[in-house]
Amino acid sequence: MPGTVRLGGRALHLVVDGYGGSPEKLQDAEVVRRFLDEYPAAIGMTKIIEPQVYTYRGQKLEDWGVSGFVLIAESHISVHTFPERGYINIDVFSCKRFDADVAQDDLKAAFGLREVKTWTLERGLDFVTPRELYGSMVRERVHLIGARGRGDA
Repeated sequence: MPGTVRLGGRALHLVVDGYGGSPEKLQDAEVVRRFLDEYPAAIGMTKIIEPQVYTYRGQKLEDWGVSGFVLIAESHISVHTFPERGYINIDVFSCKRFDADVAQDDLKAAFGLREVKTWTLERGLDFVTPRELYGSMVRERVHLIGARGRGDA
């Protein structure tokens, strides 16, 4: 993704459609879980819950796959696989800077993708300063962790 704009503190939402993925990786719930468990730290993010991963089977034989997400203090990462099609979609959404080009390469390697189409979206544009954006999202998540520990959530 040459020319990707790096945002000075604004939230960045990387949207990835991956094609030609490894069927073995795309159907393996443990591969998806491990990716969601380890990737936040790899890009300097703060995981606040354990990854949630589910295998879905639709009415059509080919309509099945593995879906999962992990909440991070900075927002979330989600994955939805379609093994019969060799297709995956991934969202990496964060109010903390990360390199979308490096993330794209990481995702290709993690799931054996031959091709990816990506989009980057700027989010949180109404916040006055980068510090305000990042600080408010982290404070909110820290509060949720504390409330959960006290039984308030």
